[in-house]
Amino acid sequence: MKNAKTPVLCSLLLTLWLSPIAAQDALVEIKVMTPETALKLATASLKACRAQGFQVAVAVVDRMGVTQVMLRDRYAGPHTPNTAERKAWTAVSFREDTLALSESTNADSPQSGVRHVTNALMLGGGVPVEAGGSIVGGIGISGAPGGPQDDACARIGIDAISDDLEF
Repeated sequence: MKNAKTPVLCSLLLTLWLSPIAAQDALVEIKVMTPETALKLATASLKACRAQGFQVAVAVVDRMGVTQVMLRDRYAGPHTPNTAERKAWTAVSFREDTLALSESTNADSPQSGVRHVTNALMLGGGVPVEAGGSIVGGIGISGAPGGPQDDACARIGIDAISDDLEF
């Protein structure tokens, strides 16, 4: 005759043994930029573009792609805020700068289909912001004469906050 308590006891012991493992996997900790850091990044990037004579919009998003800061210079085109946001969102979503993505997703590549992802924009000027090996946000710039110039302004802004991001 089989003991009816054995399956219940085994189940209870297994649950107690796995509980610490399950608890460790139930939550994750993430780092994100403060609004002040995001504003400093956007401002430094805007100034870098202005110094080169470019009127741009700058968007900074958190690591989930939600806009934290949007700055539009007085003569930047009406399309630039939306374009900057999409570049920043694309950079954090694909964990790659959009200048590189514009090349790796061209029409002849196997990855070209990602160009059809809603809101993705494979034009240079979107750069992930990293700290301690993790993405903590992204920046997108629109309005310079081309993607390489947008990208360069974004990287100047990231350099301006690099000391703030070290941990």
